[in-house]
Amino acid sequence: MAIVFQPTEGLTDKPFHYCPGCNHGIIHRIIAESMVEMGILEDTVSVASVGCTYNSYDYFSCDAVQAAHGRAPAVATGIKRTLKDKIVFTYQGDGDLASIGTAEIIHAAARGEKITAFFVNNAVYGMTSGQMAPTTLLGQVTTTSPFGRDASYQGYPINVSELIAQLTGAAYVERVCLTDFKNIQNAKKAVQKAFRVQQEGLGFSMVEFLSTCPTNWGKEPVEAMEWLKEKMIPQYPLGCFKGADIDFSKKEVQA
Repeated sequence: MAIVFQPTEGLTDKPFHYCPGCNHGIIHRIIAESMVEMGILEDTVSVASVGCTYNSYDYFSCDAVQAAHGRAPAVATGIKRTLKDKIVFTYQGDGDLASIGTAEIIHAAARGEKITAFFVNNAVYGMTSGQMAPTTLLGQVTTTSPFGRDASYQGYPINVSELIAQLTGAAYVERVCLTDFKNIQNAKKAVQKAFRVQQEGLGFSMVEFLSTCPTNWGKEPVEAMEWLKEKMIPQYPLGCFKGADIDFSKKEVQA
C-alpha cells in the first residue's frame, strides 16, 4: 500500500499538550516540515520561552534551549553569535514577546541580529488563566479585563509586526494566519522565507501567526476560528510588512 501521509521527522513522537482547537500544533508542524524540507534540521537550534510553548523543545527534533520569560531573543542572540553557522529561532507567545520581552525583541531586531522569531498571537495569556495581553483587542473580555479592554484605562493593542518592521535591522516581517488550507500554505512559505533570510545573513526575521485560544476565549474551536477571522484580522491585517521585495528565485536581493 502506498504511503500518502506520514509524520514529519522534524517533530518527536511526544503528543502535544495543547487544547483542542489551539493552532500551536499546526504551527509546530509547518516549522518542523520546513526544517526537514530545507535540509536544516540537524543545524537548527530552537529557543523555547515561557507560556503555552514553554516545552516546545519536547516537540521539535532539533537542538533546543529553554530561556527565561521574555528573554528568548537574548539567548538566541548569544547562540547565533557563538555558532554562526547554525539556524536559530525563538518560539514565543504574545505575553512573552510583547510584554515582558518587549525590550529583547525590539533591540534584537534593531541590531539586525541574524535570528528568526516565530511569534504566536492569540490575544491573551493562554497559559496563566487568560489574563489580558498587550495584543488583547479593545472590548475583549479576559480574566483581568472582565468588562472588556478599555483604551482609556488599559491602553490600545500593540501591533507588533508593524512596530518591528520600522526598525532598520529587521529584514523580513510577515503576519499570517491558519484559518484554512490556503493560509496554512502561505504561513509555511513565510516560515521558509524567514529561515532563508537568516541563511543569507540579511538580518532579523519574524513571522507573526494569528492563533486561536478556544479555552481562554470561552469558545468552541470552530467558533474561535470564526472569531479570529471576524475580530482579529481587522486589528491585525495579514501581509508582509518588510522584505516583500526579497526574491530568492533570482538569486539576489532587491534593494
